[in-house]
Amino acid sequence: MPVWLKRGKDAAARAQADQQVRTTVEAILADIDARGDTAVRELSAKFDNWHAPEFRLSQRDIDACLAQLSAQDLHDIEFAQTQVRNFARLQKDTMLELEVETLPGVTLGHKHVPISAVGCYVPGGKYPLLASAHMSVITAKVAGCERVITCAPPFGGKPAPAVVAAQAMAGADEIYVLGGIQAIGAMAIGTETIAPIDMLVGPGNAFVAEAKRQLFGRVGIDLFAGPTETLIIADESVDGEICATDLLGQAEHGPTSPAILLTTSEKLARDTMAEIERLLAILPTGEIARTSWTDFGEIIVCDSHAEMLVEADRIASEHVQVMTDRDLWFRDNLRNYGALFLGPRTNVAYGDKVIGTNHTLPTMRAARYTGGLWVGKFLKTCTWQTVTTDAASSMIGEYGSRLSMLEGFVGHAEQANIRVRRYGGRNVPYGTGASVPAASVE
Repeated sequence: MPVWLKRGKDAAARAQADQQVRTTVEAILADIDARGDTAVRELSAKFDNWHAPEFRLSQRDIDACLAQLSAQDLHDIEFAQTQVRNFARLQKDTMLELEVETLPGVTLGHKHVPISAVGCYVPGGKYPLLASAHMSVITAKVAGCERVITCAPPFGGKPAPAVVAAQAMAGADEIYVLGGIQAIGAMAIGTETIAPIDMLVGPGNAFVAEAKRQLFGRVGIDLFAGPTETLIIADESVDGEICATDLLGQAEHGPTSPAILLTTSEKLARDTMAEIERLLAILPTGEIARTSWTDFGEIIVCDSHAEMLVEADRIASEHVQVMTDRDLWFRDNLRNYGALFLGPRTNVAYGDKVIGTNHTLPTMRAARYTGGLWVGKFLKTCTWQTVTTDAASSMIGEYGSRLSMLEGFVGHAEQANIRVRRYGGRNVPYGTGASVPAASVE
């Protein structure tokens, strides 16, 4: 049985603030719905101390932000975006359209239709997360979305130059300096100056996540997301320093980010805890990371690799980093994770920033039923069908008529019957099912 050397807060404690978040978000979204730009402007001033006359950046504003970055900065952003774009294109290439004759005269198919308008949230807060622009804007553009807009909060009282550069270089059609609930509400609901979109994507804090949840249905969303999570599966093949570094590298995201070590080695577990204390004393973001580790960090010692597999699937973490003597076995057998990072040469930060896979991933055990953001999220797989011969329409009609009557849908049956009469030459009385025995239909 697994043994916890360290536990985080229980689910009940974590949920205490949820009701307040829900109430706050509901009131703010209602205000945006009622007062549009006026509400958004007041909220922006209140929460972000942002008083700009226009939310949307002009090309001159964008150029000014680009000019503040070094050539190396721009090259690095371009490199990361190239990796994301290349992988998204390769993913899209796997999504084949379909057209097949399933019966003589009956052809079925599907096609992939891009979502027309997408709103991408690029979070700020303590860190200007320019990588989120790559992950959302580029992927939507590769999918073929016609209008892709972005919102990112100001950073230090002004637009964050690197975030603006990332949004512009990724191909955003409209760039707005807006954060939090007001950004999500403005994009989804629309205002006098911001046309509403069809789908919201991008990570954010608890208020952003709740705003997306409440707006789901009015618009589509990528997924329900909470604080960043990381799970490390490790055995004696690695040491405590690398485990501690990778746990704290994600714990610094925020004070509620779970970081968990699963291991078969109690020695590695205790070495990791000691290394965490050493690193927290010197890490510049140590204050945030310590809060997260204290409240949400866990260390679990398992009897075997098989038991670690079971525990990992139970936890269903956003990021799962595997550093064992059988990494590919975990790759082939794990079922519940947002993204998988295999081997000590790989780490979550690579996926977050540059390697090319998408970093917008399921949290709060949603990995049990969904994957993360990818090019397919921006494409609607829509079916189509056609019946091209009289014989096929009559034959399908006979089955459809009888099955409709079996359910009591007389109008449905008549849709089939009229085809049986016209294309099959059979006299089917109005309001009845086709009486031709199924066995007689070739």
